Amino acid sequence: MDVSPPADRTERRRLATRRVLTHLAIFACVLLVWEAAAWSGIADPLLYPQPSAIAASIVRIFFVQGNIWWHLWVTMHEVIVGFFVGTLLGISLAVAAGLSEILRRYMKPYVIIMEATPRIALGPLMIAWLGFGFSSKLAIIALVCFFAPFVNTLTGLLMADEDRMEMMRSMRATKRQIFWKLMLPAAMPIIMAGIRLAMASALAGALVAEFISANHGMGVLLTRYTQSLNMPSAFASLLTLTAIGFFLYRTMEIIEARIIFWQNDAEMHRVAKRRGAAWSSA
Repeated sequence: MDVSPPADRTERRRLATRRVLTHLAIFACVLLVWEAAAWSGIADPLLYPQPSAIAASIVRIFFVQGNIWWHLWVTMHEVIVGFFVGTLLGISLAVAAGLSEILRRYMKPYVIIMEATPRIALGPLMIAWLGFGFSSKLAIIALVCFFAPFVNTLTGLLMADEDRMEMMRSMRATKRQIFWKLMLPAAMPIIMAGIRLAMASALAGALVAEFISANHGMGVLLTRYTQSLNMPSAFASLLTLTAIGFFLYRTMEIIEARIIFWQNDAEMHRVAKRRGAAWSSA
């Protein structure tokens, strides 16, 4: 809960508004310089299209032709499914390794080897093993999303405070109670950081998979526009991917703030108010 004086809150809002307006002004200046450079011939308009042409392409591929929607759906489906599979597998194996020293000892070298292997080099192998369909793309994205949740979850679980753990053991707490009451809450900030990284990597993994072999998806659409030198539409597709990546990352930040509510004053106040109302009604 924000307990600062109203004057301080007003000053913070004013500074935040000023920063936003400054960023917008800088962005507008960049667009104007870019537009002037392409219009005057300083920059080749064939390779560096004018921002106005890019804006017109956005309108065309989204609302006039509408050809981007199917490719966008294919890519987002791959991203979401691959992210959940890779993240769930990474967290599950990390929890198992964190609770078992023997499993951790024998699993760690293989995970390091897989991490050291470039994921893009495994793409052709995945296609050879699983074919050209959805399975190979899912495997590539899941592999890309696996390591950050695994490493962060294992690191967070092993960083549990020894003194608190010893106190819980002295109070005859079970392993399950130690895990749920101590290890997991302490590791949640690091785990969520790994999940955020996995979500940021999922889109890149999907594009790599589509670049290697695909008939549909944003990677295919971007490749087609680039090969035909339709650069305004290529930039429009790239900006669409940038907006999607930003949206996914911000969504994960909002989810993280709701899950780890004890690290955010506003969320802590909201949860306390909701639970207080529940207790009052009970």
